Amino acid sequence: MRLAAAVLALGVLAGCANSGTGVVPPKTVDRVDLARYQGTWYEQARLPMFFQRDCAQSEAHYSLQDDGSIGVLNRCRTLEGEWQQAEGRAVPQVEGKTDKLWVTFDNWFSNLLPGVAKGDYWVLYLDNDYRTALVGSPNRKFLWLLTREQKVSAAQRDKLLEVARSQGYDTQELIWRSPNAAIRTP
Repeated sequence: MRLAAAVLALGVLAGCANSGTGVVPPKTVDRVDLARYQGTWYEQARLPMFFQRDCAQSEAHYSLQDDGSIGVLNRCRTLEGEWQQAEGRAVPQVEGKTDKLWVTFDNWFSNLLPGVAKGDYWVLYLDNDYRTALVGSPNRKFLWLLTREQKVSAAQRDKLLEVARSQGYDTQELIWRSPNAAIRTP
């Protein structure tokens, strides 16, 4: 059973990598001030993904570490109202550049295959006040619309959707934050 799960997880991670098909990857912001980026971010919407399949509300708590990495605590309120969480760490993909990060979580799969079990975290948009952010993967399969507040304003939502679409992400499949259940946009 664990072997099957490991093979499935490896397949998912392989799908996260840029396939080298000649498709131009999305553009990221020039630089992220990690000290300003730390703190709590609320997920307003996301593209469907296996690991968040039961999440109705999600939030990420980032904390800058002494070694320059970012401590990651992701919390998810399930459809049944229970909270689940995962702890991890983010590091720059290229030393000195903070717009593209690798994220790994402290779980059995990461312990089994260290260095392989990591996901892309590309910051595609960040407002000047560090209040709204758009994060995605280079293959455009994963996307998160994040804000500092639990509720997104219409202006914030529209700006994030505009940037996502301009970067080639399919926003028709977004799952929006809900107090009771995950809902899809029509």
